[in-house]
Amino acid sequence: MGSHASRAQPITLTEGVLLVKPIRFPDGQPALEIQTFHEVARALTSSVDLSAILNAIMQQMTRFFNPQAWSLLVLDEPKRQLYYGVISGGQTEKLRHKRIPLGQGIPGWVALHGEPMILSSIPEDPDLSDEIPENSGRVESIICLPLRVRNRTYGVLQLVNCHPEKMDNHEIFFLHALCDYAAIAIQNARTLEQIQQLTITDDCTGLFNARHLYERLEHSLDRSQRSRKPVSLIFFDLDHFKQVNDTYGHLNGSRLLAEVGNMVRDSLGLIETGYRYGGDEFVVLMPHQSKQRAMELAHRLMDKLRTTKFLPDSGLNLCILASFGVSSFPEDGLDIHAVIRAADAAMYHVKNTTRNGVAAAGQFTSGPAI
Repeated sequence: MGSHASRAQPITLTEGVLLVKPIRFPDGQPALEIQTFHEVARALTSSVDLSAILNAIMQQMTRFFNPQAWSLLVLDEPKRQLYYGVISGGQTEKLRHKRIPLGQGIPGWVALHGEPMILSSIPEDPDLSDEIPENSGRVESIICLPLRVRNRTYGVLQLVNCHPEKMDNHEIFFLHALCDYAAIAIQNARTLEQIQQLTITDDCTGLFNARHLYERLEHSLDRSQRSRKPVSLIFFDLDHFKQVNDTYGHLNGSRLLAEVGNMVRDSLGLIETGYRYGGDEFVVLMPHQSKQRAMELAHRLMDKLRTTKFLPDSGLNLCILASFGVSSFPEDGLDIHAVIRAADAAMYHVKNTTRNGVAAAGQFTSGPAI
């Protein structure tokens, strides 16, 4: 390993563990290293597919260090857990759903402290061997390095049986450089994901916005045509919302919309999604759900609105009601706009008659007049 590089003295290990500090790269980069950096940089700039980029980086790492097994773990910051983003060798399926809490085991410690760890010898540890791919044989050494950008850890690189006691400073630095590239790739992917999320999310309620509704509804209708299962829609509008703005101000009106958005989100199942259509209008998309199921959910949402006190933190404890309309594809329309118009028309039937009720396109029912 590393025969292409000029050798420095092997790094001294203390009690089998070494915490490595970043090392300056010496002058005169070998041609293979320059080519490797070029390949990695090209992967970073030619794709937004995080998995493809990380695999490209790890391929270059394997060319130099030829570990028996390796894995790249990504940090899930909200859950404070590491998960396996890229895995070599066997046990791919076994490790794919495994989670390592921050601070637990070698990779958890490295992620928590943001410091590398190199072990030249490994004691027998059943928990550790359970995380190593089957084709590694006996685990003799481990290199575990954090993936960091600007003092923020994004993941951990773990190499098995790389003989770290034979590695010089030049090679350790090169490994750090590849880790930096991997960290940048993860950071870029996270930033792009956040930007994409902002473009489809309503900033007041946290629900998806109308543009995303049209995209998802089109996708749902395409799938429905293939599966021959219906797609249903709930369209509802808050009753007398203007009075809230006029009486308590637009700031409280916006807070009320945010709380309604939270209520909608908490009331939905895994396949249902909520949207703020505009103003005080909301939509729930229900793929593969019948109109009857949509009617049942609409009644549950209406009942929850009736029994919820809004803006309690402001001391207002407001009651808010809504008018609901329900439609279904293909029964009430054969395209996106027809399905939305049908639900909207049913909602306005309630709005113009009783308010505080539910109507289905083609068969109107409503709650008590208020």
